[in-house]
Amino acid sequence: MSATADRLFFSEGNLDPTRVQRLVDETLTGAEDGELFLEYRESEGFSYDDGRLKAATFDSAQGFGLRCVAGDSTGYAHATELSEAAIARAADAAGSVKSGHKGNAAEGPKATNRRLYDDSNPLTAVAFDAKTTLLAEIDAYARSLNPLVKQVSCSLYGEWQVVHIMRAGGQQVGDVRPLVRLNVSVVVEKDGRQETGSYGAGGREGYAAFIDPAVWKTHVKEALRQALVNLDARPAPAGEFQVVLGPGWPGILLHEAIGHGLEGDFNRKKTSAFAGLLGKRVAAPGVTVVDDGTIDQRRGSLSVDDEGTPTNRTVLIEDGILVNYLQDRLNARLMGMPATGNGRRESFAHVIQPRMTNTLMLGGDKSPDEVIKAAKNGIYAVNFGGGQVDITNGKFVFSCTEAYRIEDGKIGAPIKGATLIGNGADALTRVKMVANDFAMDPGIGTCGKGGQGVPVGVGQPTMLIEGLTVGGTAAA
Repeated sequence: MSATADRLFFSEGNLDPTRVQRLVDETLTGAEDGELFLEYRESEGFSYDDGRLKAATFDSAQGFGLRCVAGDSTGYAHATELSEAAIARAADAAGSVKSGHKGNAAEGPKATNRRLYDDSNPLTAVAFDAKTTLLAEIDAYARSLNPLVKQVSCSLYGEWQVVHIMRAGGQQVGDVRPLVRLNVSVVVEKDGRQETGSYGAGGREGYAAFIDPAVWKTHVKEALRQALVNLDARPAPAGEFQVVLGPGWPGILLHEAIGHGLEGDFNRKKTSAFAGLLGKRVAAPGVTVVDDGTIDQRRGSLSVDDEGTPTNRTVLIEDGILVNYLQDRLNARLMGMPATGNGRRESFAHVIQPRMTNTLMLGGDKSPDEVIKAAKNGIYAVNFGGGQVDITNGKFVFSCTEAYRIEDGKIGAPIKGATLIGNGADALTRVKMVANDFAMDPGIGTCGKGGQGVPVGVGQPTMLIEGLTVGGTAAA
């Protein structure tokens, strides 16, 4: 047990570890799996808009969730009251799922001493005034760069989460997780036309990397660059085109259109377009997709998942062949597969689901220029906004926030209003070229599933996809 968890939950709290462990053991006797998940979280947020500080918030929360898994059924109870009485009441509720069931406890996750991030609290490392001054400086700097800038919005967010997991038999696992993010948005206006550009970055570290002027000024310039590009953008054509996806953040399309379909629960229930396809070709040769929760300080990384399983670098698609799914412990056991360290929850008030961490397509052997030159009539999509996907059939719709026309292998004018429409499984088979410029997103991803949001990362190289439908407002 870490000193931080001991102080927050036991030494200075209301819990006796021996009695709590007894409650956990009693609750999980006769069940296949389960745990007591203790959590403490501090978070803060600052937003600056219209030349002034609009909001400064701070919140702290604590609580527990007690889970009992019997067969394929889950009993779950949670509360904000950290007391043995509250845990005992939760045990009665969660343990009721065992009624008439006799199971054998699954082996617990292996132990690890791995630490992917510093456990110091980022909220206390930088003074309040320094954070608000930073946002004011960002606003002033953005306005000084170009007279077309009419509006600047920026925000800073940080959190510090302490989790402690108690399993039957006395196994205990803990993690202390920092998370920060800085966002900048710029609105420019010319001849009555307004356009927006934005940029954000973050990770599991302190604020130091983001309050450095050399860093945040680069972020401001990137947001302004995007806004100015969009100011000159033409209406996007509609039709079927070759599509070149840029490196880094465009991997969000991979995450949504393909990654969710590779999560264990959808495949166990056979509601995914990838169900039953292990060992089959689902993508073009050269396409390798991994989910890697072990990258130091990345937004989607975790030393252990929310069941206490160490995260992994899990190869999902290897050279076009589907070789694995993302698994929490319940779905892994029911499918006869190993848990991959992808059991995640938004907080103690939420149940475990198999979720992505950092989902990546690996680089190929072509240069980015070669990939672009291969597109004779296409769209170059550099940044994405919102998107939707239907897990059951893989169909997706994504809006581009920065895109360009490609004609005869050359990047042309920027376009506005482009929407990519397709099917994730089909799109993977249409990948024709993969570049060697792999990059990760800057640390801004949040994934939604089942009403829960968790931080994630994405990444990919430049790639060419043949024959995607592009929705636009101009004739092709």
